[in-house]
Amino acid sequence: MTRVSVLEKVHKKGLFGDFENVKNEDLIKISEIKNLLIVQLVQYKDSLLSIKDFKIDNLTLDNQALKVNCNSNTRILWQAPKSWILISTRKDLLKDIHEIFPQNDFAITDLSHSKTVIEIEGNNSKEVLKKGCPFDFNELKKDICINSTFNGLTITIDMLENEPMKIRLFALRSFGDSFYYSITDSCLEFGYKAI
Repeated sequence: MTRVSVLEKVHKKGLFGDFENVKNEDLIKISEIKNLLIVQLVQYKDSLLSIKDFKIDNLTLDNQALKVNCNSNTRILWQAPKSWILISTRKDLLKDIHEIFPQNDFAITDLSHSKTVIEIEGNNSKEVLKKGCPFDFNELKKDICINSTFNGLTITIDMLENEPMKIRLFALRSFGDSFYYSITDSCLEFGYKAI
């Protein structure tokens, strides 16, 4: 079965908003990220196993709030105590995850087809998010993630880079087009380039 993006007919490439007289490097860049493996890992409350004993793609699970462990292929986002989201370009990791994490101690849920993933890049990326999200964005730095809302939609925000500022946003697929329109509407005053 072929995966069809919820943004297939919504995300149009080009320049939008107040882009005139704005240098290309100052425009906000918006792209849809596809074909990621997205897996939720939750350790059961009664599990006695130490998370320090587990590694996936050479990364450990960390129980530190807002923390992201990452390498060039995989990011593990802390979601709550004993709960993480693993995001990877390596689709083969799902098999490894099932082999590494015991079924009696961990719930493993493949969320790959249930999420819309939008990436925004540019100096005004945090300003865009401030328009619809109640988080203090001065605290958001590279390899920090948060769960919040954006104009009433539940989202996960993952800060990939500080310079240039690059932020990945995750929303439920069923709200993908509304989320996309909400983000792009917030970008209009800065001018944005959909790529």
